Amino acid sequence: MRTMQGRTLLTTMIIFLLALLVLGVALQASVRDYLTDAAFERLDNDSKVLSELAEAYYTDSTLTSTQFLLNLELTARISNMDAIICDSKGRIVQCSEAPTYCVHLGKYIQTPVMQEIENKQCAHYTRLLEGYEGVRHISARPIVLDATGEVVGYALVSAPITDTLEVLSRISNMFMMGALVVMLISILVMAWVSRLQSYPLLEMAKKARAFGHGELDARVRLTGSESREVEELAVAFNNMAASLEKSEYSRREFVANISHELKTPMTTIGGYIDGILDGTIPESKQRYYMQIVSTETKRLSRLVRSMLDVSQLQTEGGIPADRMSRFDVQECAGQMLITFEQKIVSKDIQVDVDFPEHPAYTVAQQDYISQVIYNLLDNAVKFCPQGGTLSLKIREQGNKIYVSVGNDGETIPPEELPLLFDRFHKIDKSRAHNRDGWGLGLYIVKTIVGLHGEDISVTSMDGHTEFTFTLPLMN
Repeated sequence: MRTMQGRTLLTTMIIFLLALLVLGVALQASVRDYLTDAAFERLDNDSKVLSELAEAYYTDSTLTSTQFLLNLELTARISNMDAIICDSKGRIVQCSEAPTYCVHLGKYIQTPVMQEIENKQCAHYTRLLEGYEGVRHISARPIVLDATGEVVGYALVSAPITDTLEVLSRISNMFMMGALVVMLISILVMAWVSRLQSYPLLEMAKKARAFGHGELDARVRLTGSESREVEELAVAFNNMAASLEKSEYSRREFVANISHELKTPMTTIGGYIDGILDGTIPESKQRYYMQIVSTETKRLSRLVRSMLDVSQLQTEGGIPADRMSRFDVQECAGQMLITFEQKIVSKDIQVDVDFPEHPAYTVAQQDYISQVIYNLLDNAVKFCPQGGTLSLKIREQGNKIYVSVGNDGETIPPEELPLLFDRFHKIDKSRAHNRDGWGLGLYIVKTIVGLHGEDISVTSMDGHTEFTFTLPLMN
């Protein structure tokens, strides 16, 4: 059986049968011991009464009086047992089966039995008794004269063990009937319980197959009656499915975006090259269009480089401690700002720098932090209008360093703010292809900041947009 329900039922049946076997054997032994002890207790009392009766009727060295014979027979019938009287040598002289003559008269009790009786005041055992059928419970006691203390004979009482076996048989039958009923009920209950337990697992398997066939919205429905382990498994499956669904949608969006972004420059490059080759573009304008081709080629190169950066950051999952170093954030930010001097001057941008009077040290991957500041300044310069203001601020608060890069320009709608850090997201869709960007800069920024365990946020109001990220303060 390979199903959970079948294995549960099989295991339950095996355990139940083993339990019944052990319980049945223990019950049989316990009842047999009890019935045997009760039988011996009754026979011991009878043998005591019989020995006292024989001692009272002992006259002239014999136990053959008619009155004793009648009392012997009466006692045996009342007690429902067989009784025999032996002389001191073990020869049977009286028997309860017949008042005058019995086939047992004159026979001798077996030597081992006589030796056991002689060594004990009262002896009982279970064995065959010569002249009687089957195994019997036997109790024997010596007949002792009170006056002299002489042992003049022995009184033996016995009863077949068939009565005990019959009681054991009845108890066994009742036990087996009860066990079969209980086992049947247990199997039905376990079948129902195992079905309830296996149903969520079967449902998960069904949803997993559906998910594998492209149904990305497949989820396991919880009813609240599942066990805690199954519920945790179902929740983990649903979380995994949601994560995979999001990843698949991101992948599809990524492929669609990258295809869209590549289409225009490749078409432009191909069109201009074909025009030059087939003579459509005159020789006097070929240099102009070759410059356009060169510009588009560089843009494609930057896209490939950005994609490689994204791939590397995603595979790292964290920055090793040996790649971290202690450096001054102000110095790093100042160096990045200087690289944009030409663009800032060409757009007549006013720069507002606000740094602390002392160095602001942090521990991070310096090249990555330089790239973060570079990308933020690049966006700020790009979207800052002619004659606008660009701000670069560093402040300390608690155990954090806050680096802010802002610029004047159009206010970003509030609904767009959470999407700024997505891959290939551009606010100005209509002019996206005319701008020197691919919508990957801010995605890389957020990824780098996240790898350092820090946060980045953005605000935009009243024509001023500002990005702020944190670093640990190590002054």
